[in-house]
Amino acid sequence: MEPRKSRRVRIGGVDMGGGAGITVQTMTRSRVEEVEGSLAEIRAAAASGADLVRLAVPNPAAAGYFGRIAARSPLPLVADTHFDWRTTLAAIREGAAKVRVNPGNMDPDGLARVAEAAGVRGIPIRVGGNSGSVRRSGEGADSPLSELLAQETLTWAARLEELGFRDTVISVKASEAAVTVRAYRLVAAQSDYPLHLGLTAAGPRESSLLKSAAAIGSLLLDGIGDSIRFSFTGDAAGEVAAGRDLLRALALRREGVEIISCPACGRSRVELPELAREAREALGHIRSPLRVAIMGCEVNGPGEAGDADLGLAPGGGAVHLFIRGRVVEKLPPDRAIARLAEEAERLGGESR
Repeated sequence: MEPRKSRRVRIGGVDMGGGAGITVQTMTRSRVEEVEGSLAEIRAAAASGADLVRLAVPNPAAAGYFGRIAARSPLPLVADTHFDWRTTLAAIREGAAKVRVNPGNMDPDGLARVAEAAGVRGIPIRVGGNSGSVRRSGEGADSPLSELLAQETLTWAARLEELGFRDTVISVKASEAAVTVRAYRLVAAQSDYPLHLGLTAAGPRESSLLKSAAAIGSLLLDGIGDSIRFSFTGDAAGEVAAGRDLLRALALRREGVEIISCPACGRSRVELPELAREAREALGHIRSPLRVAIMGCEVNGPGEAGDADLGLAPGGGAVHLFIRGRVVEKLPPDRAIARLAEEAERLGGESR
């Protein structure tokens, strides 16, 4: 499907929307007062390929710490603010590249001041609705949650338009994949705002990966979405890796190494899960687009994985290293990963 046409906004040095490509985000776990801990998380996220990082800024006093972090951050930072518009203003003054406000828990009267300050600084506002804070009283309260999310968030975005502010990003997150998908489809059909995709309170890593891939992947395949975050109970860098993996799986982003591997069977004479894990760790730093196959035997090595850039397949007491379908070397098992990494570095350099 053709990608949805959305307006473009600029977040620090990162473009979002308007065909700029899908950005990958995450959020730090450290308290903003923990400046060095927050910076360590941001640097790890950057090394994993994040484009943006969001920090919780709970009150105006915390905004000063946010500013110290922003001054040293390798990535543009988004200030996540709730309840008090004064906190949002403080974060803007301290160098936020974007702010997130929640229509369910912020005083609407403060929105005009936030819009004015963000407009002067030239930074976007994300109107981020979620199922935990959407208002369930008043007109339309009996509507399905997806409709309430879309309606409330679009109402706030329309208010920003009335105030002369147009650099708005929208998110409408629930913890259920189906509700989330329906809400985003409603917003996409009624607006051209850039959309940040994700779920809220998605759960531990294992279940969140499935729910997030289902929801975010469905929307991206529909051409909906300009930014993504895999949200799970775990580390920020892991969220980034998962998001980038999804974009590679959907052929929406080619940077980095894609590992393909067979499920293994009775022909395999190696611990294939361990070999695939070692390959992923050894090649994780490479940013050039490469497809690497880790296969269980010589039957489905170069044959079934002939379209891979390079790969490994054990057989006859050795591990076969193959490049673009042709076996180039037979290696002792304890040398296989090191040689794979050497060839990946070489091919990665050639592809730049």
